[in-house]
Amino acid sequence: MEIRQDDPTAPYVAQLLEYHLRELQDVMAEHAFALDASGLSAPAVTFWTAWNGDTLAGFAALKELDSRHGEVKSMRAAPTARGTGAGRALLCHIVDIARARGYARLSLETGTAPLHVPAISLYRSAGFVSCDAFADYQPSPHNQFMRLDLKA
Repeated sequence: MEIRQDDPTAPYVAQLLEYHLRELQDVMAEHAFALDASGLSAPAVTFWTAWNGDTLAGFAALKELDSRHGEVKSMRAAPTARGTGAGRALLCHIVDIARARGYARLSLETGTAPLHVPAISLYRSAGFVSCDAFADYQPSPHNQFMRLDLKA
């Protein structure tokens, strides 16, 4: 699996990003906080793609909340890449980058619908634990919040 820093507005990202946003909107409605290509292009956000040869296997982003705190954003494995390690590779890459940047903590917001169960399992296996809402998020029955202490 090759991880590349990339452009979220690139044409080869568009279909998977559209699928990601549509699926989340369908199950979470106004509680879906995934970023579109414009949001993923913001200066505080770094975006990566995962590749299996010439095939896009997934994408993920890291948003800097402050100099010591990052947020995992918009992680998605392509449907054809599920179970191939793309998600784990992206998450490990983000954790490594966050540590290299000197962050003390990584946080994330994800959903509570059944489609989120594999992602939640991945996050927990990487050491993320449940936490209260952070940044500007408000708790709801559709969202849950997790954090990883990077000082450990």
